[in-house]
Amino acid sequence: MTDHTPTSTPDSDHDHGFELKKRRRWPWFVAGAAVLAAAAASVIIPFASTPGSANTEAGATLTVATAEGNASEQALVQFVAEKVAPKYGITVAFKGLSDSNTINRAVSDGEIAGTVYQHKLWLSQVLASNPDFKEEAATPVFRWGFGLWSSKYTSPDQLPDGATVSLYSDPANEAQGLWVLERAGLITFKSGVDKSHATQDDIATNPKNLKFTLLDFAAQSRALPDLDAAVGYTEYYLAAGVPIEQQIFAPAAPDEFAGQLTIGSDFADSANIQKLVEAFKDPAVQEFLATDPRVKGILLPLDAK
Repeated sequence: MTDHTPTSTPDSDHDHGFELKKRRRWPWFVAGAAVLAAAAASVIIPFASTPGSANTEAGATLTVATAEGNASEQALVQFVAEKVAPKYGITVAFKGLSDSNTINRAVSDGEIAGTVYQHKLWLSQVLASNPDFKEEAATPVFRWGFGLWSSKYTSPDQLPDGATVSLYSDPANEAQGLWVLERAGLITFKSGVDKSHATQDDIATNPKNLKFTLLDFAAQSRALPDLDAAVGYTEYYLAAGVPIEQQIFAPAAPDEFAGQLTIGSDFADSANIQKLVEAFKDPAVQEFLATDPRVKGILLPLDAK
């Protein structure tokens, strides 16, 4: 009753970082090792040649990056930069970068101080796919607005037998989507399953015989009229013009899915990074998340119920 075949691939332009390092069909498959070496150099050398890191230089500006075009995360970082960082004696700046691997490599190498877009499960998948990255989650910062959406029904129990429900096509967010469906009473998991790593194979019961289709972030919100329901991020639906009233179930995400301030492990003990972590832990950040219209409903405070 479940379809494990993704119908689309993740949107790398604005993907929350949910893009694993993949085997690409580069020209070196036909051109040989010389092209491979040149391609590798073009990616790695700019980071490796960086002389030192602002993370360890007193008075340097600490850059926190997220994906380009993410207005809510940019607003969060700019709030910390303007209202919180001065209390801790540091200067913080925002930067948008093109994709997940670029952001994570820059964090690992110390070219930027940190990022705030990924939860622990996603970070673990990034590190598994990129064993040269040295990163760690320093502190949870927010919970993503994430829930069940439908343009046809107003509550989960109205979904018909055989309803088609979309989950995201990356493993981390597929697991979170299944968790939402379990909380809504639409499925149950097998005994002992780690819900933060759940897959469709871990479903024990599916009383409504839901059929699953996997779509990427932007495609899912656009496809909502053709689906019975979908589980996804609030920001993508609002950006697509879907009214918030079509979010029919939205439990607060568990700790495993909280957005983390991610830092480079080699810089975790530096005074600059320790102050940066304290700045993101400041209670003013949680007040900002609860009240500022630029992030309200998209980036939720950690105590959101």
